[in-house]
Amino acid sequence: MKTNQIPKLKAGDTIALISTARKVSKEELSFAVNLLKSWGLKIAFGENLFEENHQFAGTTKQRTQDLQSALDDENIKAILFVRGGYGSVQTVDHINWSNFQQKPKWLIGFSDITIFHAHIHQNFGVHTLHAAMPITFPKNTQSSLNNLKKIIFGEDVSHKIDKHPFNRKGQAEAKIIGGNLSILYSLLGSESQINTDGKILFIEDLDEYLYHIDRMMQALKRAGMLNNLAGLIVGGMSDMNDNTIPFGKTAEEIIHEIISEYNYPVAFGFPAGHIDNNQPIVLGKKVILEVSENTLIK
Repeated sequence: MKTNQIPKLKAGDTIALISTARKVSKEELSFAVNLLKSWGLKIAFGENLFEENHQFAGTTKQRTQDLQSALDDENIKAILFVRGGYGSVQTVDHINWSNFQQKPKWLIGFSDITIFHAHIHQNFGVHTLHAAMPITFPKNTQSSLNNLKKIIFGEDVSHKIDKHPFNRKGQAEAKIIGGNLSILYSLLGSESQINTDGKILFIEDLDEYLYHIDRMMQALKRAGMLNNLAGLIVGGMSDMNDNTIPFGKTAEEIIHEIISEYNYPVAFGFPAGHIDNNQPIVLGKKVILEVSENTLIK
């Protein structure tokens, strides 16, 4: 994945740590802070980062203020969301993106942060980085963290993964977009809904009921988000739940069946999402997807 749209970071640059979703403690960030400092980066905590409002990191206004300030401050070279959960959607429509459009910078995160990935791609066409967040850094693999560092410091990263029985062979060269399936589903009908035509869609999810995976995939299909893809990449489908009367299929089987009528290449088992080996993906970037005996993304 070659990335030249966002200015690369260098030693001495400042990275902002904020939360637009759940609350967090300073202790929970100590590992990540030390790691980021070891990369030569300076840390700027959002003014309201350690505020608490029930489950949130402050009020909607406070969380919005932290993101807006980080976007507008030219000394901040990248924004790292410290965790997901829920709450980012409460802020997105209160943000003025004009400075970001003129001088883009890395926005880094996953899960609930998919709202920003989708909104920014659909409305501004700026690259964002789907990657691990500080709350998960202590459990993330060294490879996933090293590749995160490589990307934000301007190096290229490619991924090769093992074959999967549900893979569909083929090759595509297109922009890769997407993120958390539940968030993409929640954005249907909004100005943040992504146009997937001619693009490679990446999806992942966590802690969902299997029937709801089916519901969400059926909704994306009915909304026309699956029929004109250049390709599909399925990441972690972690800790799925079932009813007392079983649904009868795994998450991967549900997805495989719903997209069976299409002909584009499909890669299952990509290491990204709510897993320890959460490999970074530059969303909005044109990549080459090759699905053969193995899967290669470059």
